[in-house]
Amino acid sequence: MNPVFLEKIFEFYMLEDAYFSDLTTDAISKKATKKAVIKAKEDFVLAGSVFIEPLFKILKEPFTLNLFKKDGDFVLNGEIIAEVSSKDYALLYLERISLNMMQRMSGIATKTRTITELIKDYKAKIVDTRKTTPGFRFFEKYAVRTGGGINHRMGLFDAVLIKDNHIKDANGIKSAIESVRNSVPFTTKIEVECENYDMVKEAIEFGADIVMLDNMSVEDMKKITDNFKDRAIFEASGNIDENNIVDVAKSGVDYISMGALTHHAVWVDINMKME
Repeated sequence: MNPVFLEKIFEFYMLEDAYFSDLTTDAISKKATKKAVIKAKEDFVLAGSVFIEPLFKILKEPFTLNLFKKDGDFVLNGEIIAEVSSKDYALLYLERISLNMMQRMSGIATKTRTITELIKDYKAKIVDTRKTTPGFRFFEKYAVRTGGGINHRMGLFDAVLIKDNHIKDANGIKSAIESVRNSVPFTTKIEVECENYDMVKEAIEFGADIVMLDNMSVEDMKKITDNFKDRAIFEASGNIDENNIVDVAKSGVDYISMGALTHHAVWVDINMKME
């Protein structure tokens, strides 16, 4: 990631948490150098440790960081993730931001790892969605990759996805695809969200490269992948969870997108204690 972007977004996080100052820390701090230990309080897949260093850089204070675990590691309850030495006020100012980021991202990485393990014997790959926390999308999608998943588009700017409201606005799949094809570079793939067999047939007929099978039954998805094999890339989406994902993978789709990777992930427990 662009280091300038990281610096700006971390400055915003600081502004959100300590708008004018940290009233408690500013009254207590002696500006002495202290060490803090970051430790796991449960078992999980770690994500976000890579951002500790750039986060601490924004305060312009000398610091020493020792990482004992790296992103993607399975961390056990009680294990030390990192040690940070810096001025006491820096540790206290950044404690909650650094923990929030790692707890949130590690929860997503852990859920993603669990899901990917369920379908490791099938060709389908797990991808995320744009159902992310505003202002935190990059980090949540990074966490998905850390857990073994694949990123879908980052935003509206980097891929074409014609959804139901686009189809209505354009008065049909054909006109929607033609309008997009006449506008975007020829190197850009076009994905169309379809709700039934006839929509899939039309989308492929008029040049869709990727077809999203939205909220379809496993039986319908299998029929589509069998009948249109090698004519498009197929992505399953909608109401997919741990209970039905294996059946979806068996249908022959290439990708399975899950908003639940982000919006249903539970934070893990990590703490930071100053010595």
